[in-house]
Amino acid sequence: MTGTGRAVVIGASMAGLLAARVLSEFFERVTVLDRDRLPSTAALRRGVPQARHAHGLLARGREILEELFPGLSADLIAQGAVSGDLQTDIRWYNDGRRLRPARSGLNGLGVSRPLLESYVRARVDTLAGVEILGCRDVAGLNVTPDRRVVRGVRVLPQTDDVGGVRADEPADLVLDATGRGSRSPVWLAQLGYPQPVEESVRIRMTYSTRYYRREPHQFGGSLGVLVGAVPPVLPRGGAALAQEGHRWVVGLAGGLGVEPPVDPAGFTAFAATLAAADIAELIRDAEPLDQPVRARFPASVRHRYEYLRTFPEGYLVVGDAMCSFNPIYGQGMTVAAAEALVLRDCLRRGHAHLARRFFRRAAALIDVPWSMAVGSDLRFPEVEGPRPLRLRVVNRYLPRLHVAAAQDPRVGRTFLQVANLLARPERLLSPPVAIRVLRANLRQSE
Repeated sequence: MTGTGRAVVIGASMAGLLAARVLSEFFERVTVLDRDRLPSTAALRRGVPQARHAHGLLARGREILEELFPGLSADLIAQGAVSGDLQTDIRWYNDGRRLRPARSGLNGLGVSRPLLESYVRARVDTLAGVEILGCRDVAGLNVTPDRRVVRGVRVLPQTDDVGGVRADEPADLVLDATGRGSRSPVWLAQLGYPQPVEESVRIRMTYSTRYYRREPHQFGGSLGVLVGAVPPVLPRGGAALAQEGHRWVVGLAGGLGVEPPVDPAGFTAFAATLAAADIAELIRDAEPLDQPVRARFPASVRHRYEYLRTFPEGYLVVGDAMCSFNPIYGQGMTVAAAEALVLRDCLRRGHAHLARRFFRRAAALIDVPWSMAVGSDLRFPEVEGPRPLRLRVVNRYLPRLHVAAAQDPRVGRTFLQVANLLARPERLLSPPVAIRVLRANLRQSE
């Protein structure tokens, strides 16, 4: 199904590419604009500095990408990505306790961000009517004289690859997918609109990453290990995940000002301070392929566009530009994929009041992963934020849940379903799960 009109997406991020995929079903032409010179292969680029580090595509995200791009998993596996059962083939440590292995039916995909993004970009680029343009810096919005409708974007004049100059991109719908650096609040203010309420949870996260050669015998054939922090005393964790190219991507994270070193000796020493020894044992003998690299993530930030009573027609904000999550939970790409499905559903119902409908639906979607991530961060008393009674009860329950998940694979499977956004968090408190948690903790105390 292809409609009429033209859409412009600002940013060739994963959120932008997935939005473009959906928009191609409703618009005759879709143009994606990005500041970077976009690589033709799986390569790092300046506009996605976090691509160097470990990424997670949750099970729900993989399902959505398979729906939007049939054959995606098989194609990526053919290019070296690895796949396995999330409960059997990944070692999970929560609160220092290993989740009991068992077949869960939840499939994970070990793939680097550059390979995944380049694959999705190539698939989107083949869609009829879609054009992806790099080296395009959007300077602002073009609007009607009354400023009520967005009609396109202003592009800083640049000479493109064929020698022409493109200064404007007209559109019937514009989407901002520029991530945490989004200028939408500034552009709205310039047009006389109120800025969205901003919610911020300051976590002062720092993570360092190094790559190692992957050998079949390492981790006993497992595809990775995830070692979580141990609130409220140990704000550090790590991950070692299999990727294409026979590599391990090893990421070490520290919150609340704890900074994993970037010198090789310090990197190895930090790994030994985690709540489980698996990562330290791996990197002690594995062959390093590069030097550690550091990144910082000061705060999770959510822009409440759904609260705005006035908003220009023909304009939307998606992905990290709307909500940026603590990266250790791996939610960002999956939430962006789910937002693409929300966008599709809203467009099927027409263009009238599109922004209001989309922002409300997207907010309801974001509520779950936001509450999960922020709630977990608030288990550390140093993290500032409201702690209502329900959150305090849940956070007292979680350590007991992890005790049970170390013994009972059904509890562990339910935890993974929730963590992978396949089930709502309330499932963890349901009577069948709560009874198993109680029994396991009673056995633990005997």
